[in-house]
Amino acid sequence: MKLRRIMLFAFSAASSAVLPLSAFSACDARSGPETAALVELYTSEGCSSCPPADQQLSRLREALDPAAAVVPIALHVGYWDYIGWKDPYAQASFAARQSWLVHANRKDVVYTPQFFVGGTELRSWRGALGDRVRKLNAVPAVADIRVHADIAANGALALKAEAKARNGSEPAVLYLALAESGLVSKVTSGENGGVTLAHDHVVREWVGPVHLRDGAARVERNIALPAAWNRARLEVVAFVQDERSGSVLQALSARQCAAS
Repeated sequence: MKLRRIMLFAFSAASSAVLPLSAFSACDARSGPETAALVELYTSEGCSSCPPADQQLSRLREALDPAAAVVPIALHVGYWDYIGWKDPYAQASFAARQSWLVHANRKDVVYTPQFFVGGTELRSWRGALGDRVRKLNAVPAVADIRVHADIAANGALALKAEAKARNGSEPAVLYLALAESGLVSKVTSGENGGVTLAHDHVVREWVGPVHLRDGAARVERNIALPAAWNRARLEVVAFVQDERSGSVLQALSARQCAAS
């Protein structure tokens, strides 16, 4: 486990939606009555203890009951780049978000790999991820999300998202993300030098925060899709989070769109 002292950043979010882009021309998805579990992994290709956690995230949906409502995302951080390998998927905003979540959990250290489920840190992730997801799914949701995704004529992803939260749930914010699975890196230096790493649910684009006003928020965004990205392995994620506690209010997995 790699540890790092935190710096405090103001960051937040609160519900989540996932739309595979492989087999639809237009897709609408809405959240259900239960709270879906947003599973965030903070990881780095420069961290020798991270590959097992990456694999755990990749297998998460298979390990759970088919009816489980779970949205896994991997956010790569770059603060281990100085060791000798620059993580190609790292973004500074992900390290900022990790620091904010650690502070919201009343902790004082960030590390990799680090899991948060529903906005709460989970140290015993090897054996407790499934139980945490099931407990969150048993809680009635206090927010609703709708996401519409389409491929525009110019090849960009046209994305619309709406979120509504019940009275007393504010302050809350809406975030959108675009993630890719099936990524492979041949690491040539650093702690994982000589190792080929596989990644799923890696966040490529991050949009937000969009603050809920009078309990509602709406965002529209066109996202260019580089030729190097595999469209068949992309996911759209939308989530809303309590700005004070970091608690996830709702999450939506819209995988059914791929089959529609």
